[in-house]
Amino acid sequence: MAFITRLYIKKPDFSPRKFLQKLFMATVLTGLSSTVYADAFTVRSVETSLVDKVYTLSAEIDYSFSDAAIEALENGVPLIVLIKIEVERERNWWLNKEISELQQGYLLLYHALTEKYIINNLNSGAQENYDSLHGAVSALGQLDSLPILDANLTSDDARYLVRLRTFLDLEALPAPMRPVAYISSQWRLESDWYEWPLQP
Repeated sequence: MAFITRLYIKKPDFSPRKFLQKLFMATVLTGLSSTVYADAFTVRSVETSLVDKVYTLSAEIDYSFSDAAIEALENGVPLIVLIKIEVERERNWWLNKEISELQQGYLLLYHALTEKYIINNLNSGAQENYDSLHGAVSALGQLDSLPILDANLTSDDARYLVRLRTFLDLEALPAPMRPVAYISSQWRLESDWYEWPLQP
């Protein structure tokens, strides 16, 4: 009598779905919190300039990504960082009036094949490659001469205030990750509002 034995070869255990499942469990086990991850994003300095009748903005921002965000990034999950900028006319007896709003977006991605970190400017389409996460994050934190307001929209006898904040866009994460991201301090990465007078 002949016996036939079937040989089963186990395939590698990695898949995007399994990674998301593991990430979910790791986040649950490390604890959930509705608070913001401590000192995640910090606006260090901001200045404005008037160039050819257009106000421009330069800023220095420290981005400190959580372990969960870095692990996701290095497993192929792109991260989108948004910078929101508002210009308001100050009023003494009423709420300030918003006269301009701008949102600047950057996509941070790790390309495993080339081992490069990529930053893509979502507004202009410009793309830069970096050899390390540190280099990419440092570049991400330098905002240079960004046009924010036409000087024709301002008046010499009024005072204006510029407000800036930056945050990780949770809505851009893959759908299975969002429920955990909404309630985990590891994913609530944002800065406080930074305010200063609009000056030439």
